[in-house]
Amino acid sequence: MRLYAELSDVELVSLLKSGNQLAYTEIFERYTRILLRHAFRLLSDHDEAHDVVQDVFLQLWQKREDLEFKTSISSYLYASVRNKIFNLLSHQKVVLRYAESISSFMVEGYNIIEDEIREKELAAVIEKEIAALPAKMREVFLLNKKEELSYHEISERLNITRETAKQQVYKAMKILKLKIDSFLSIYPFL
Repeated sequence: MRLYAELSDVELVSLLKSGNQLAYTEIFERYTRILLRHAFRLLSDHDEAHDVVQDVFLQLWQKREDLEFKTSISSYLYASVRNKIFNLLSHQKVVLRYAESISSFMVEGYNIIEDEIREKELAAVIEKEIAALPAKMREVFLLNKKEELSYHEISERLNITRETAKQQVYKAMKILKLKIDSFLSIYPFL
């Protein structure tokens, strides 16, 4: 192994490209510590720095036959570490945005479902209270609110005065408002 320590980077790369494991080991020994410091400076996390450097060396071995260096092996390794870190940080941002969107969806989705349940409960309360109105009052109220008839049309249909129709709707609304207000005091966010 001492023999490999005396070889230049160019000689080690040549041996590496031919599949020489000892040349690979020497390159690993020569650059691991400095690359770890470089990665740690950028990531501030020892485990992530270690993973990045390990990935760079694994890739170096896997692509050894196809490697063409335009600069030195040290420049190649530094650039590889930097690029891996940029990819990692970019991926982390994507993951963070995805996690935030999932979290937001879960909160909003829960609120939507909760709101739908409350709306159904409120509709049931309203229907129940309409059914509990006195018969003539309920009939006038439904003609006005559901069939959207005017007081004049209601008075003609039911043979009552326009004022009576108006008064019956007013009384029904007053009763329903009390019931709805008590329901909303239990569920204030509707």
